Amino acid sequence: MQQIDRVRRFNRTVTQRVGALNDRYLSRDRPLGEARVLWEIGEEGCEVRALRSRLDLDSGHASRLLRALEADGMVTVSPSAADGRVRMARLTPAGRAERALLDERSAQLAAGLLEPLSPRRREQLVAAMEQVERLLTAALVEIVPLDAAHPDARLCLRSYFAELDRRGEHGFDPAAAISAEPHELRPPAGVLLVAYLREEPIGCGAVKLHGAEPAEIKRMWLAPPARGLGLGRRLLGELEAWAVAHGARVLHMETNHVLSEAIALYRSAGYADVPAFNAEPFADHWLEKHAD
Repeated sequence: MQQIDRVRRFNRTVTQRVGALNDRYLSRDRPLGEARVLWEIGEEGCEVRALRSRLDLDSGHASRLLRALEADGMVTVSPSAADGRVRMARLTPAGRAERALLDERSAQLAAGLLEPLSPRRREQLVAAMEQVERLLTAALVEIVPLDAAHPDARLCLRSYFAELDRRGEHGFDPAAAISAEPHELRPPAGVLLVAYLREEPIGCGAVKLHGAEPAEIKRMWLAPPARGLGLGRRLLGELEAWAVAHGARVLHMETNHVLSEAIALYRSAGYADVPAFNAEPFADHWLEKHAD
């Protein structure tokens, strides 16, 4: 309860200090919600669906904000030229001018937050803000089981293979690797978990079960922008929990020395180096962990 009270106090301080409660945000004739929509649409325009996802808005609220901006001549909403089923929001010339003015005043507001502080305190505040942003971003991530044949799963797996091919000293050929085919990653044989941030797939990991034999952790990957948020450890923990819940008592994984950050994660999570237990051609490290 004490932590909740502290979070609420922080929220009240921030909303007041940045002017989120003012119907004339940054001294303009529109509230913060409309101003933020203008910013997110950007110079190139934005799909309405993507806009809702970025701002975590339900369909009705997003429509009301867009209609208000359309009525003010700031925005147009029309079908995409590439796909008539997709609705695009675009700034009008007046909308671009308003966005530029809001950008200028937002910079002034940020400078006003820093100005009363000493240089050392400014650095402390900015560093604390960056840390809060990272933690809040991590808290937005959802990890869900997904069929390995789903387009989002295939996107993650292609990205995983491409990174191994790019970083490996001799490349990476999925066809030559120990198999983890879709049917092997479907319950009860196994599972594939996909991590989502604002509806975008940003990572994956899988488990293959082998009855009484050790389970295999496979296909651990995170998109580069999602790294450093603690998501690798969280994803690994959820894979381990699924494996143990389905009878596994020992967990195996193999990797390559070029993936040094992955090896550091696995060792810190309790995996120990063991002799090779399979003939994975890409691997030069084999690791094992006994379930508690």
